[in-house]
Amino acid sequence: MKRSIQFHNHPFKFLLYLEWILLAIATITAVMPNPSPPPRFAARFPEPTPESLVISTGCLIIFGLMGLRLPTGSQIMKVIYTAAEIFLILITGFIGGRISRLFPFIYIILVTRSCLIFNLPGRLVVTAISFILFLLTLKRRLHNFPLSPQALERFQYFTLSLSLLFGLSLIFVLLLMNTVLSERQSREELALANEKLRQYAVRIENQATLEERNRIAREIHDSLGHSLTALNLQLETALKLSQSNPSKAQSFLVRAKELGSKALQDVRQSVSTMRSHPLQEKTLAQAIPGLLEDFQHANGFSPICVINLEISLSNELKTTIYRILQESLTNISKYAKATEVRIEIEESPRNLRLIVQDNGVGFDFRQNTTGFGLQSMRDRALAVGGVFNIISNPGHGCKIIVDIPQIRLNK
Repeated sequence: MKRSIQFHNHPFKFLLYLEWILLAIATITAVMPNPSPPPRFAARFPEPTPESLVISTGCLIIFGLMGLRLPTGSQIMKVIYTAAEIFLILITGFIGGRISRLFPFIYIILVTRSCLIFNLPGRLVVTAISFILFLLTLKRRLHNFPLSPQALERFQYFTLSLSLLFGLSLIFVLLLMNTVLSERQSREELALANEKLRQYAVRIENQATLEERNRIAREIHDSLGHSLTALNLQLETALKLSQSNPSKAQSFLVRAKELGSKALQDVRQSVSTMRSHPLQEKTLAQAIPGLLEDFQHANGFSPICVINLEISLSNELKTTIYRILQESLTNISKYAKATEVRIEIEESPRNLRLIVQDNGVGFDFRQNTTGFGLQSMRDRALAVGGVFNIISNPGHGCKIIVDIPQIRLNK
Protein backbone atom coordinates (compact mmCIF):
# COMPACT_ATOMS: atom_id res chain seq x y z
CA MET A 1 0.00 0.00 0.00
CA LYS A 2 1.61 3.24 -1.15
CA ARG A 3 1.69 6.28 1.07
CA SER A 4 1.57 9.70 -0.50
CA ILE A 5 4.17 12.22 0.64
CA GLN A 6 2.44 15.10 2.34
CA PHE A 7 3.80 18.54 3.14
CA HIS A 8 2.27 21.62 4.71
CA ASN A 9 3.16 25.28 4.65
CA HIS A 10 5.38 26.76 7.33
CA PRO A 11 2.95 27.57 10.17
CA PHE A 12 4.88 30.65 11.36
CA LYS A 13 5.72 32.94 8.47
CA PHE A 14 7.76 35.33 10.61
CA LEU A 15 10.10 32.45 11.55
CA LEU A 16 10.51 31.53 7.91
CA TYR A 17 11.38 35.13 7.02
CA LEU A 18 13.89 35.23 9.90
CA GLU A 19 15.51 32.03 8.60
CA TRP A 20 15.88 33.58 5.17
CA ILE A 21 17.39 36.74 6.61
CA LEU A 22 20.05 34.73 8.48
CA LEU A 23 20.80 32.63 5.41
CA ALA A 24 21.01 35.76 3.26
CA ILE A 25 23.53 37.24 5.70
CA ALA A 26 25.59 34.04 5.46
CA THR A 27 25.54 34.14 1.67
CA ILE A 28 26.45 37.84 1.51
CA THR A 29 29.32 37.21 3.95
CA ALA A 30 30.59 34.43 1.73
CA VAL A 31 30.79 36.54 -1.42
CA MET A 32 32.09 39.73 0.19
CA PRO A 33 35.88 40.29 0.03
CA ASN A 34 37.69 39.47 3.26
CA PRO A 35 40.90 41.08 4.59
CA SER A 36 43.90 38.88 3.89
CA PRO A 37 44.98 36.82 6.93
CA PRO A 38 48.52 37.08 8.30
CA PRO A 39 51.09 35.21 6.19
CA ARG A 40 51.58 32.50 8.84
CA PHE A 41 47.77 31.70 8.72
CA ALA A 42 47.34 32.04 4.97
CA ALA A 43 48.09 28.38 4.37
CA ARG A 44 45.61 27.27 7.03
CA PHE A 45 42.84 29.59 5.80
CA PRO A 46 42.94 29.49 1.99
CA GLU A 47 40.56 31.73 0.09
CA PRO A 48 37.50 29.74 -1.06
CA THR A 49 37.35 28.99 -4.75
CA PRO A 50 34.45 30.23 -6.93
CA GLU A 51 33.24 26.67 -7.32
CA SER A 52 33.07 26.16 -3.54
CA LEU A 53 31.23 29.46 -3.16
CA VAL A 54 28.68 28.42 -5.78
CA ILE A 55 28.15 25.00 -4.16
CA SER A 56 27.87 26.36 -0.62
CA THR A 57 25.57 29.19 -1.72
CA GLY A 58 23.41 26.70 -3.61
CA CYS A 59 23.23 24.50 -0.52
CA LEU A 60 22.12 27.48 1.57
CA ILE A 61 19.43 28.41 -0.97
CA ILE A 62 18.12 24.84 -1.06
CA PHE A 63 18.21 24.73 2.74
CA GLY A 64 16.19 27.95 2.88
CA LEU A 65 13.62 26.83 0.29
CA MET A 66 13.06 23.59 2.19
CA GLY A 67 11.43 25.69 4.90
CA LEU A 68 8.53 26.47 2.57
CA ARG A 69 7.19 22.92 2.88
CA LEU A 70 7.48 20.81 6.01
CA PRO A 71 6.74 17.05 5.93
CA THR A 72 3.72 15.59 7.70
CA GLY A 73 2.38 12.11 8.25
CA SER A 74 5.10 9.54 7.61
CA GLN A 75 7.85 9.46 10.26
CA ILE A 76 10.30 8.10 7.68
CA MET A 77 9.72 11.11 5.47
CA LYS A 78 10.38 13.43 8.40
CA VAL A 79 13.68 11.65 9.13
CA ILE A 80 14.73 11.83 5.45
CA TYR A 81 13.85 15.53 5.33
CA THR A 82 15.94 16.27 8.44
CA ALA A 83 18.82 14.12 7.19
CA ALA A 84 18.82 16.10 3.93
CA GLU A 85 19.05 19.34 5.92
CA ILE A 86 22.01 18.01 7.93
CA PHE A 87 23.69 16.83 4.73
CA LEU A 88 23.40 20.31 3.22
CA ILE A 89 24.83 21.81 6.42
CA LEU A 90 27.81 19.43 6.34
CA ILE A 91 28.56 20.16 2.67
CA THR A 92 28.45 23.89 3.37
CA GLY A 93 30.64 23.46 6.46
CA PHE A 94 33.39 21.56 4.69
CA ILE A 95 33.63 23.69 1.55
CA GLY A 96 31.95 26.92 2.56
CA GLY A 97 34.91 28.69 4.06
CA ARG A 98 33.66 31.97 5.46
CA ILE A 99 30.04 30.74 5.45
CA SER A 100 30.86 28.34 8.27
CA ARG A 101 31.26 31.32 10.58
CA LEU A 102 27.49 31.62 10.77
CA PHE A 103 26.90 27.94 11.43
CA PRO A 104 25.42 28.53 14.93
CA PHE A 105 22.51 30.31 13.25
CA ILE A 106 22.01 27.42 10.84
CA TYR A 107 21.86 24.94 13.70
CA ILE A 108 19.24 27.09 15.44
CA ILE A 109 17.19 27.03 12.23
CA LEU A 110 17.55 23.24 12.15
CA VAL A 111 16.28 22.93 15.75
CA THR A 112 13.41 25.33 15.06
CA ARG A 113 12.24 23.29 12.09
CA SER A 114 12.53 20.03 14.04
CA CYS A 115 10.09 21.48 16.60
CA LEU A 116 7.58 22.00 13.80
CA ILE A 117 8.07 18.46 12.45
CA PHE A 118 8.69 16.05 15.33
CA ASN A 119 7.23 15.36 18.72
CA LEU A 120 9.33 15.99 21.83
CA PRO A 121 11.64 12.92 21.52
CA GLY A 122 12.49 13.80 17.92
CA ARG A 123 13.12 17.42 18.86
CA LEU A 124 15.56 16.38 21.59
CA VAL A 125 17.46 14.12 19.17
CA VAL A 126 17.83 16.88 16.56
CA THR A 127 18.91 19.36 19.25
CA ALA A 128 21.60 16.94 20.46
CA ILE A 129 22.81 16.33 16.89
CA SER A 130 23.00 20.09 16.27
CA PHE A 131 25.07 20.61 19.41
CA ILE A 132 27.45 17.77 18.50
CA LEU A 133 27.94 19.15 14.96
CA PHE A 134 28.62 22.58 16.43
CA LEU A 135 31.31 21.12 18.72
CA LEU A 136 32.92 19.29 15.77
CA THR A 137 32.94 22.48 13.70
CA LEU A 138 34.41 24.44 16.61
CA LYS A 139 37.09 21.77 17.16
CA ARG A 140 37.99 21.85 13.49
CA ARG A 141 38.45 25.62 13.61
CA LEU A 142 40.45 25.35 16.84
CA HIS A 143 42.79 22.83 15.21
CA ASN A 144 43.62 25.39 12.48
CA PHE A 145 45.01 27.93 14.99
CA PRO A 146 48.72 27.44 15.91
CA LEU A 147 48.72 29.13 19.33
CA SER A 148 51.12 29.23 22.26
CA PRO A 149 50.28 27.10 25.32
CA GLN A 150 49.06 30.16 27.28
CA ALA A 151 46.96 31.47 24.39
CA LEU A 152 45.70 27.96 23.67
CA GLU A 153 44.52 27.59 27.28
CA ARG A 154 42.68 30.92 27.10
CA PHE A 155 41.20 30.00 23.76
CA GLN A 156 40.06 26.62 25.08
CA TYR A 157 38.38 28.39 27.99
CA PHE A 158 36.66 30.72 25.53
CA THR A 159 35.63 27.72 23.41
CA LEU A 160 34.14 25.97 26.46
CA SER A 161 32.21 29.10 27.38
CA LEU A 162 30.99 29.47 23.80
CA SER A 163 29.90 25.83 23.74
CA LEU A 164 27.95 26.21 26.97
CA LEU A 165 26.36 29.41 25.71
CA PHE A 166 25.37 27.79 22.43
CA GLY A 167 23.99 24.73 24.23
CA LEU A 168 21.88 26.97 26.47
CA SER A 169 20.72 28.86 23.39
CA LEU A 170 19.56 25.64 21.77
CA ILE A 171 17.70 24.64 24.94
CA PHE A 172 16.11 28.09 25.09
CA VAL A 173 14.99 27.82 21.45
CA LEU A 174 13.64 24.33 22.11
CA LEU A 175 11.67 25.44 25.17
CA LEU A 176 10.43 28.56 23.42
CA MET A 177 9.19 26.61 20.40
CA ASN A 178 7.52 24.03 22.66
CA THR A 179 5.69 26.84 24.45
CA VAL A 180 4.65 28.53 21.21
CA LEU A 181 3.43 25.25 19.71
CA SER A 182 1.55 24.30 22.88
CA GLU A 183 -0.16 27.66 22.94
CA ARG A 184 -1.02 27.37 19.26
CA GLN A 185 -2.43 23.88 19.79
CA SER A 186 -4.46 25.13 22.76
CA ARG A 187 -5.90 27.93 20.62
CA GLU A 188 -6.80 25.47 17.87
CA GLU A 189 -8.44 23.09 20.35
CA LEU A 190 -10.29 26.03 21.91
CA ALA A 191 -11.44 27.21 18.49
CA LEU A 192 -12.57 23.66 17.65
CA ALA A 193 -14.38 23.38 20.99
CA ASN A 194 -16.05 26.76 20.39
CA GLU A 195 -17.16 25.63 16.95
CA LYS A 196 -18.58 22.39 18.34
CA LEU A 197 -20.27 24.38 21.10
CA ARG A 198 -21.74 26.75 18.53
CA GLN A 199 -23.05 23.85 16.46
CA TYR A 200 -24.43 22.22 19.59
CA ALA A 201 -26.11 25.50 20.59
CA VAL A 202 -27.68 25.72 17.12
CA ARG A 203 -28.97 22.16 17.42
CA ILE A 204 -30.32 22.87 20.90
CA GLU A 205 -31.96 26.05 19.64
CA ASN A 206 -33.55 24.20 16.73
CA GLN A 207 -34.67 21.42 19.05
CA ALA A 208 -36.08 23.94 21.53
CA THR A 209 -37.87 25.73 18.70
CA LEU A 210 -39.35 22.45 17.48
CA GLU A 211 -40.42 21.46 20.98
CA GLU A 212 -41.96 24.88 21.52
CA ARG A 213 -43.87 24.60 18.24
CA ASN A 214 -45.14 21.17 19.24
CA ARG A 215 -46.09 22.48 22.67
CA ILE A 216 -48.02 25.40 21.20
CA ALA A 217 -49.69 23.05 18.71
CA ARG A 218 -50.73 20.78 21.57
CA GLU A 219 -52.01 23.75 23.57
CA ILE A 220 -54.04 25.02 20.61
CA HIS A 221 -55.41 21.54 19.92
CA ASP A 222 -56.17 20.73 23.54
CA SER A 223 -57.63 24.05 24.67
CA LEU A 224 -59.03 25.60 21.49
CA GLY A 225 -60.11 22.25 20.08
CA HIS A 226 -61.98 21.44 23.26
CA SER A 227 -63.75 24.80 23.29
CA LEU A 228 -64.69 24.67 19.61
CA THR A 229 -65.98 21.12 19.91
CA ALA A 230 -68.21 22.11 22.80
CA LEU A 231 -69.25 25.24 20.89
CA ASN A 232 -70.21 23.17 17.85
CA LEU A 233 -72.29 20.82 19.97
CA GLN A 234 -74.08 23.75 21.61
CA LEU A 235 -74.88 25.28 18.22
CA GLU A 236 -76.12 21.97 16.83
CA THR A 237 -78.42 21.50 19.81
CA ALA A 238 -79.69 25.07 19.58
CA LEU A 239 -80.36 24.59 15.87
CA LYS A 240 -82.41 21.46 16.56
CA LEU A 241 -84.42 23.20 19.29
CA SER A 242 -84.85 26.51 17.49
CA GLN A 243 -88.33 25.54 16.18
CA SER A 244 -89.71 23.27 18.90
CA ASN A 245 -88.31 24.99 22.02
CA PRO A 246 -86.93 28.49 21.31
CA SER A 247 -86.36 29.35 24.99
CA LYS A 248 -84.18 26.30 25.58
CA ALA A 249 -82.38 26.92 22.28
CA GLN A 250 -81.67 30.41 23.58
CA SER A 251 -79.90 28.96 26.64
CA PHE A 252 -77.74 26.81 24.37
CA LEU A 253 -76.86 29.88 22.29
CA VAL A 254 -75.86 31.74 25.45
CA ARG A 255 -73.61 28.85 26.39
CA ALA A 256 -72.23 28.79 22.83
CA LYS A 257 -71.38 32.48 23.15
CA GLU A 258 -69.52 31.77 26.38
CA LEU A 259 -67.58 28.99 24.70
CA GLY A 260 -66.81 31.29 21.76
CA SER A 261 -65.40 33.87 24.15
CA LYS A 262 -63.33 31.18 25.82
CA ALA A 263 -62.05 29.98 22.44
CA LEU A 264 -61.05 33.54 21.56
CA GLN A 265 -59.22 33.80 24.86
CA ASP A 266 -57.42 30.52 24.10
CA VAL A 267 -56.35 31.84 20.71
CA ARG A 268 -54.92 34.97 22.30
CA GLN A 269 -53.07 32.86 24.83
CA SER A 270 -51.70 30.63 22.06
CA VAL A 271 -50.48 33.62 20.05
CA SER A 272 -48.57 34.81 23.10
CA THR A 273 -46.96 31.31 23.25
CA MET A 274 -49.10 30.19 26.15
CA ARG A 275 -47.25 32.17 28.82
CA SER A 276 -50.09 31.85 31.29
CA HIS A 277 -50.51 28.58 33.12
CA PRO A 278 -53.74 26.78 32.08
CA LEU A 279 -54.61 26.00 35.69
CA GLN A 280 -54.04 29.58 36.86
CA GLU A 281 -52.35 28.37 40.07
CA LYS A 282 -55.30 26.06 40.83
CA THR A 283 -55.06 22.52 42.09
CA LEU A 284 -56.42 19.67 39.99
CA ALA A 285 -59.38 19.33 42.36
CA GLN A 286 -60.19 22.99 41.72
CA ALA A 287 -59.63 23.02 37.96
CA ILE A 288 -61.23 19.75 36.87
CA PRO A 289 -64.83 20.74 37.79
CA GLY A 290 -64.67 23.36 35.03
CA LEU A 291 -63.92 20.65 32.48
CA LEU A 292 -66.75 18.50 33.84
CA GLU A 293 -69.17 21.42 33.63
CA ASP A 294 -68.26 22.04 29.99
CA PHE A 295 -68.68 18.35 29.25
CA GLN A 296 -72.10 18.27 30.94
CA HIS A 297 -73.33 21.26 28.94
CA ALA A 298 -72.18 19.60 25.71
CA ASN A 299 -73.38 16.05 26.38
CA GLY A 300 -76.21 16.31 28.90
CA PHE A 301 -74.59 14.27 31.66
CA SER A 302 -71.72 14.73 34.09
CA PRO A 303 -68.84 12.30 34.42
CA ILE A 304 -68.15 10.52 37.67
CA CYS A 305 -64.89 11.89 39.05
CA VAL A 306 -62.81 10.44 41.91
CA ILE A 307 -59.67 12.34 42.93
CA ASN A 308 -57.46 10.86 45.63
CA LEU A 309 -54.28 12.95 45.93
CA GLU A 310 -52.36 13.72 49.09
CA ILE A 311 -49.16 15.06 47.51
CA SER A 312 -48.62 18.47 45.94
CA LEU A 313 -47.87 18.17 42.23
CA SER A 314 -45.62 20.44 40.22
CA ASN A 315 -47.14 22.76 37.64
CA GLU A 316 -45.71 20.56 34.87
CA LEU A 317 -47.44 17.44 36.17
CA LYS A 318 -50.70 19.25 36.89
CA THR A 319 -50.73 20.69 33.36
CA THR A 320 -49.99 17.28 31.86
CA ILE A 321 -52.84 15.56 33.70
CA TYR A 322 -55.21 18.45 33.02
CA ARG A 323 -54.48 18.48 29.27
CA ILE A 324 -54.71 14.71 28.89
CA LEU A 325 -58.05 14.70 30.72
CA GLN A 326 -59.26 17.64 28.61
CA GLU A 327 -58.34 15.90 25.36
CA SER A 328 -59.93 12.65 26.55
CA LEU A 329 -63.23 14.40 27.28
CA THR A 330 -63.06 16.18 23.92
CA ASN A 331 -62.62 12.87 22.07
CA ILE A 332 -65.50 11.34 24.02
CA SER A 333 -67.74 14.28 23.07
CA LYS A 334 -66.75 13.99 19.38
CA TYR A 335 -66.77 10.26 18.76
CA ALA A 336 -67.72 8.04 21.70
CA LYS A 337 -71.52 8.53 21.91
CA ALA A 338 -71.12 7.55 25.54
CA THR A 339 -73.71 7.76 28.30
CA GLU A 340 -71.32 7.16 31.18
CA VAL A 341 -67.79 8.45 31.85
CA ARG A 342 -65.67 7.69 34.90
CA ILE A 343 -62.53 9.61 35.85
CA GLU A 344 -60.07 8.46 38.50
CA ILE A 345 -56.93 10.23 39.70
CA GLU A 346 -55.23 8.40 42.51
CA GLU A 347 -51.87 8.09 44.17
CA SER A 348 -50.19 4.79 45.04
CA PRO A 349 -46.81 3.96 46.58
CA ARG A 350 -45.44 3.31 43.11
CA ASN A 351 -47.04 5.88 40.84
CA LEU A 352 -49.73 8.41 40.06
CA ARG A 353 -52.50 7.05 37.85
CA LEU A 354 -55.09 8.77 35.68
CA ILE A 355 -57.95 6.66 34.31
CA VAL A 356 -60.62 7.92 31.91
CA GLN A 357 -63.19 5.29 30.97
CA ASP A 358 -66.38 5.52 28.90
CA ASN A 359 -69.07 3.12 27.68
CA GLY A 360 -69.14 4.47 24.15
CA VAL A 361 -68.77 2.87 20.76
CA GLY A 362 -65.04 2.30 21.18
CA PHE A 363 -62.56 1.80 18.32
CA ASP A 364 -59.68 -0.33 17.16
CA PHE A 365 -56.76 1.56 18.69
CA ARG A 366 -54.27 -0.32 16.51
CA GLN A 367 -55.75 1.42 13.48
CA ASN A 368 -56.57 4.77 15.04
CA THR A 369 -53.49 5.93 16.92
CA THR A 370 -52.14 8.46 14.41
CA GLY A 371 -54.53 11.29 15.25
CA PHE A 372 -53.06 14.44 16.72
CA GLY A 373 -55.17 14.15 19.88
CA LEU A 374 -53.93 10.68 20.81
CA GLN A 375 -50.37 11.57 19.81
CA SER A 376 -50.57 14.73 21.91
CA MET A 377 -51.67 12.78 24.99
CA ARG A 378 -48.94 10.20 24.43
CA ASP A 379 -46.27 12.91 24.02
CA ARG A 380 -47.38 14.69 27.16
CA ALA A 381 -47.19 11.48 29.19
CA LEU A 382 -43.75 10.60 27.83
CA ALA A 383 -42.48 14.13 28.52
CA VAL A 384 -42.93 13.58 32.26
CA GLY A 385 -41.59 10.03 32.22
CA GLY A 386 -45.04 8.46 32.24
CA VAL A 387 -46.63 5.56 30.37
CA PHE A 388 -49.70 6.07 28.16
CA ASN A 389 -51.99 3.12 27.40
CA ILE A 390 -55.30 2.72 25.57
CA ILE A 391 -57.69 -0.21 26.02
CA SER A 392 -60.53 -0.18 23.52
CA ASN A 393 -62.54 -2.45 21.24
CA PRO A 394 -65.37 -1.59 18.87
CA GLY A 395 -68.65 -1.58 20.81
CA HIS A 396 -66.97 -1.88 24.22
CA GLY A 397 -66.00 1.66 25.06
CA CYS A 398 -62.53 3.04 25.70
CA LYS A 399 -60.21 3.18 28.70
CA ILE A 400 -57.21 5.52 28.88
CA ILE A 401 -54.58 4.84 31.56
CA VAL A 402 -51.66 7.16 32.34
CA ASP A 403 -49.07 6.08 34.93
CA ILE A 404 -46.43 8.49 36.21
CA PRO A 405 -43.66 6.94 38.36
CA GLN A 406 -43.45 7.98 42.01
CA ILE A 407 -39.79 9.00 41.53
CA ARG A 408 -40.96 11.64 39.09
CA LEU A 409 -43.51 12.95 41.60
CA ASN A 410 -40.82 13.47 44.23
CA LYS A 411 -38.68 15.72 42.02
